[in-house]
Amino acid sequence: MDQGLSLNKLPLKELRNLIRNNQFTGSTTGCAAGYLQANLVILPAEWATDFLLFCQKNPVACPLIDVSQPGEKYLKSIGDDINLSTDVPEYHVFYDGEFETAVSDLSTLWREDLVTFVLGCSFSFEEALIQSGLSIRNIDEGKNVSMYDTSIPCQSSGKFSGNYVVSMRPFTSIDAIRAIQITTRFPKAHGAPVHFGDPSLIGIDDISTPNYGDVVEIKPNEVPVFWGCGVTPQNVIRQSRPPFCITHAPGKMLITDRLSSEFAVL
Repeated sequence: MDQGLSLNKLPLKELRNLIRNNQFTGSTTGCAAGYLQANLVILPAEWATDFLLFCQKNPVACPLIDVSQPGEKYLKSIGDDINLSTDVPEYHVFYDGEFETAVSDLSTLWREDLVTFVLGCSFSFEEALIQSGLSIRNIDEGKNVSMYDTSIPCQSSGKFSGNYVVSMRPFTSIDAIRAIQITTRFPKAHGAPVHFGDPSLIGIDDISTPNYGDVVEIKPNEVPVFWGCGVTPQNVIRQSRPPFCITHAPGKMLITDRLSSEFAVL
């Protein structure tokens, strides 16, 4: 199956079936235009309260859409037929904060004490940027978005602490202003950027080497613009070291049945 963005025109149900049957395991950037995409963090129940408070203290990095009951695989709030254990292109599994393996479904790993956090994703505002005439470089180049570890600290909560991860999209100065205006309307998709311009000011030493995702071209007349990113919890997990955790793979999201416009602030 073609893993490229030629799939971005597929109806949502067909795309989800491909993901569920492990026939599409690529990045979901540019896919299912108009639908809310989400990051996942799945933790044992004994760690869930601290992580819920962490999300509440860090709504830009971790915009909370919903949280499940322990063992629950379905959340009506995001779709009637979405299975949290099968409907992500790729999951990452962590033990004691260390990445262990990537899997395409969680059938052999699922436990009745697992609580799933559904967090907003910046892919959800990309369609609004495109509709406003802006060009999204990672989509134009058929790549995953560039993501970077930073020196920006999150607010600690209980067992959880760590620094932001950011996603980057380059724009001219005029287009960057427009992008800021548009994305401010989408707080559940990380909202307005956290930084633009000199990446070293937020601890990024080499913009040409993303920590996650793909490198994209930054043209001479463009500035990098950085948004909060749902990979932040993975950075936090490495520092906070829960005994067991599952997340989405960076750039490979859960696509919900909810429209991004439902979460826009007018």
